Amino acid sequence: MRKTVSIITFLAIISPAFAGGVDTKSDSLRKDALLVYMEMTDNKTNDYIRKEIPYINYVRDIRDAAVYILSTKQRTGAGGNEFTYFLVGQHSNAGMYDTLSFVTAPDATFEEIREKEVNTLKLGLIRYIARTPLAKYIQINFSQPLSETVSTDKWDSWVFKAQLSGWFDGQQTYNSSNLYGRFTANRVTEDWKINLRASYSYGIEKFVIDEETIRSETNSKAISALVVKSISDHWSYGGTVYLGSSIYSNLDRALSIMPGIEYDIFPYSQSTRKQLRILYSIGYNYFNYTDTTIYDKTEEGHAQHSINLAYSVVQKWGQIDLSSEYSNYFYDWSKNNLSVFGSFSLRIAKGLQLNFGGGASIIHDQLGLAKSGVTTEDILLKKKELATQFQYWGNFGFSYTFGSIYNNVVNPRFGNQFGWGH
Repeated sequence: MRKTVSIITFLAIISPAFAGGVDTKSDSLRKDALLVYMEMTDNKTNDYIRKEIPYINYVRDIRDAAVYILSTKQRTGAGGNEFTYFLVGQHSNAGMYDTLSFVTAPDATFEEIREKEVNTLKLGLIRYIARTPLAKYIQINFSQPLSETVSTDKWDSWVFKAQLSGWFDGQQTYNSSNLYGRFTANRVTEDWKINLRASYSYGIEKFVIDEETIRSETNSKAISALVVKSISDHWSYGGTVYLGSSIYSNLDRALSIMPGIEYDIFPYSQSTRKQLRILYSIGYNYFNYTDTTIYDKTEEGHAQHSINLAYSVVQKWGQIDLSSEYSNYFYDWSKNNLSVFGSFSLRIAKGLQLNFGGGASIIHDQLGLAKSGVTTEDILLKKKELATQFQYWGNFGFSYTFGSIYNNVVNPRFGNQFGWGH
């Protein structure tokens, strides 16, 4: 049995002047339109949204907005994405909050995704537009048929994906070729998270220097599994299993089994806005080496534990992601590793935004370094893992924008690049 049930959609019917030339009425409507701030990194999606929702004023600074929108995206177990929008009113709309989300299929096209974005944003904004003089131009239509029942999922939430890719390039004195394959099987429900993965990577590089050919080869294989069981809105337990090999890391075979337990100080239900997770893992690692190591080992196995702390927050002033991890082997606590990573996006003043990120590791657990050492060729071509007690990386940047607070118009002529040939 079916009956017609509506999924809310709406069309904004604004005077023709809103879409075209400027006259007294259209200028009045534009000045009365809702001021909205939404940060987006995809210019094509940004332009599309402004075209599809023309009856609001898009402003460049969050402080000018009557509503600001925070957006987040998380990977789903099926391989798609969950888009979530947090709408927060300020000034005359202070105290008004809304959260809307939608999920995309793994094979969703760019057009399907941005149509859903527009529809979701329209639904969220209607409440705020209703408080403006433009409310009388809005119509809401109910017209989508919907079945009363949901068919049973014959795959029981399992999603499988196979990937095979290759690439190559070259010139007179250099050429390279690479092959990569991966197979994944994932199942994500409220109670369980299961990620299974198998991968293979092979690459060759050849250099011709003074009529001498130098050849570099890389090869790695891996099978891994992550299984997590939800206990409550704060606790979960599970673990990882890894089996693999790597020429670069001097490993004929590596096996790792690491069960663990995690606590999130904030409820998992708030994970798109804020997280503070503490994960403790303890387990066993076995290594079988290609070459004898600097510790005169051809194979070894050791118990290990690690603790990971991760913090993430999304607010109107920006976004912060921080994580740190410490691990060591029980047989020798001096064989340890401490890593920290972070990224920040901060609005520090009107029109001024600062972005920076980085990471660093203190490394004392390189058990597999080959005793035979490395040559200059190995170093330059990165054929073998090198001894080091630390590593680091970082990036930073800032931007400052000033001028008109409005950002409504889309003009695609001549593209969005400066200069010729772009």
